[in-house]
Amino acid sequence: MDRADRSDRTDRADDMSRRTVLATAAAAAAALAATAAAPALAATGPAARRPKADRLVDNRFWTSHKDWSSGTHQGTAVVGGPRPGLRIAKPAGRTDYADPHTGRTATWEYARWTTPAHRPAVPATELIASWNARTPAGTWLQAELRGTYSDGTNSPWYVMGRWASGDDKDADIRRTSVDDQTDGKSTVWTDTLSLDDTTTGLRVVSYRLRLTLYRKPGATQTPTVWRIGAMASAVPDRFTVPASQPGLAAELAVPRYSQEIHAGQYPEYDNGGEAWCSPTSSQMIIEYWGRGPTADDLAWVDPSYADPQVCHAARYTFDYQYNGCGNWPFNAAYASTYKDLQGVVTRLASLTELESLIAAGLPAITSQSFLKEELTGAGYGTAGHLMTVIGFTADGDVIANDPASPSNAAVRRVYKRREWENIWLRTKRYNASGKVVSGTGGVCYLYFPTTLSERQRAALAAVGIR
Repeated sequence: MDRADRSDRTDRADDMSRRTVLATAAAAAAALAATAAAPALAATGPAARRPKADRLVDNRFWTSHKDWSSGTHQGTAVVGGPRPGLRIAKPAGRTDYADPHTGRTATWEYARWTTPAHRPAVPATELIASWNARTPAGTWLQAELRGTYSDGTNSPWYVMGRWASGDDKDADIRRTSVDDQTDGKSTVWTDTLSLDDTTTGLRVVSYRLRLTLYRKPGATQTPTVWRIGAMASAVPDRFTVPASQPGLAAELAVPRYSQEIHAGQYPEYDNGGEAWCSPTSSQMIIEYWGRGPTADDLAWVDPSYADPQVCHAARYTFDYQYNGCGNWPFNAAYASTYKDLQGVVTRLASLTELESLIAAGLPAITSQSFLKEELTGAGYGTAGHLMTVIGFTADGDVIANDPASPSNAAVRRVYKRREWENIWLRTKRYNASGKVVSGTGGVCYLYFPTTLSERQRAALAAVGIR
């Protein structure tokens, strides 16, 4: 999303946006006690000062051989080895797909896998799915979610994304979210399933995910999926959040990229660099982990453009229905196309949790929205913006690589702790017109390799990621 304070998906359709206000969620949800944070690199106070935050978030991801062997298989098989996954073994059928973004209809053969029902510890008001996969040219996947409500009824099978890593005009579909999905109780807003009215007490108490893998009839190549899951949450309705105490002073060496230097480049991808905060942030962390596109991958980019890998990330995160690069699961899926890299979308409960990740060497991409006067030193207001958090000062202030900067050299910013945690963790805010709209409630992307240290595994486990 761009940094301009314009109407976008966080403000559209009045307050029935993809970030629906979660009114009275806390009253109906059971609080989860926070697990112990990973040790800090350099504590600024005793451990007793580090509060435990109630976590109204449940993450469930299917990643292991045991996970993939469960559920219902229709033509799918489990991939063994050090990174277990799912692939097409024998197609279960054929279907025609009319791609709304190319105007072409093609026949595809498919196989399907459905997870067992998962009952989140949090009766949920929002769910966001994410997945990690490889889709060779001529293959793609569809991820769906079906919730069971607290009144005993089920939602439809909602499409949470139709995704291909490539965009070959002859071989691939256009990756896309699907609009106009609702049953009168919940609605899918681009990448987020939200209850329409949280004040009724209705909640999603369990869900299943369904993966459909597609390829051209008679082909031998197949999508391979290594991870799929969802974040279910019931973050309480709030304009402000409790202040946390600083507990860490550390900074990670993350590459710095500005989206602004790409203004006007490839406007077919979300109006060019002005709107590329999400893929620019994704590229920073992908390169932090030593991954990135090859010279051959970047051959399509105008050689006069600096940082062509940022242009590449924008192209391959682009959602043709949303018409932007800010689809959260599409960014996580893009990160996972690099060797042994994983990506998830989740929510964190506090800066204390974010500190524990930084202490373990795990930077995070966070989503926030704010007026210009709400974040000292930003110099802009935004209806939705992604930044990469890379550390904390000795005073506990947030060190962020902010892509909404005029140059790469200006990307590193220090933002006041109290201001930053409030604009990130709140679920309600006032926009520039004085209207009450929604906030993201602590949404972040986490990217990490398959091989992790014990400390890194513990830090991820402490925020519900395995």
